[in-house]
Amino acid sequence: MALYAIGDLHLSLATDKPMDKFGGGWSNYVEKIKSGFQTLDPDDVCVLCGDISWGMYLEESLEDLLFIERLPGRKIILKGNHDYWWNTAAKMKAFFEANSICSIDILHNNCYRYKDAAICGTRGWFADEELSAEQNEKIKAREIMRLQASLQAAGNAEVKICFFHYPPRFKNTVCDGIVSVMNEYGVKNCMYGHLHGDGHRFAVRGVVEGINYEIVSADFIDFVPQKVEYEK
Repeated sequence: MALYAIGDLHLSLATDKPMDKFGGGWSNYVEKIKSGFQTLDPDDVCVLCGDISWGMYLEESLEDLLFIERLPGRKIILKGNHDYWWNTAAKMKAFFEANSICSIDILHNNCYRYKDAAICGTRGWFADEELSAEQNEKIKAREIMRLQASLQAAGNAEVKICFFHYPPRFKNTVCDGIVSVMNEYGVKNCMYGHLHGDGHRFAVRGVVEGINYEIVSADFIDFVPQKVEYEK
């Protein structure tokens, strides 16, 4: 039993937004994802760090979710900035049940246990230039509250690992609220996605102020889920 992470699958099996059009590493990416997951055993756990499906609503994301359902292992998903199909946890769970999706769980204001560790996280946030300062602060505050709820749910877990879509650190920018909460709860390991192409060079990796950061965007890790080696 092992823990893995990957972000930004950007599946588009029922919509016309295939990532192949970007060429390079994205060519034939669906088959690369399928092949990459063959490293997982049925009892392994993989956290999907957002931007899962290009579907605009749950029904439109069904083919993508069924594709993920057929991949080996248990999958824990969190929301990305392009997951427009995302809905309330209750509606998503009912949708999964109605469509016999059994291997996917939702990380949203909660946590999951993996051996001696708690899997925690939320989408995260960085300022959007198209939004006002007030709007950005409101969204960031909400994400901080969700992270707090997730870490509180971890209780006395020996290890707390945080997974995000947005990087808490990017180039010379820090989302102070997110990082402060991780420090408050003693988080030592953090995985995130969101960054693609040229953005990879701005990714923060390694230990910074006591937290080990790692990027798991699918195109950065060649569409093979990355095994999570965490510090206690």
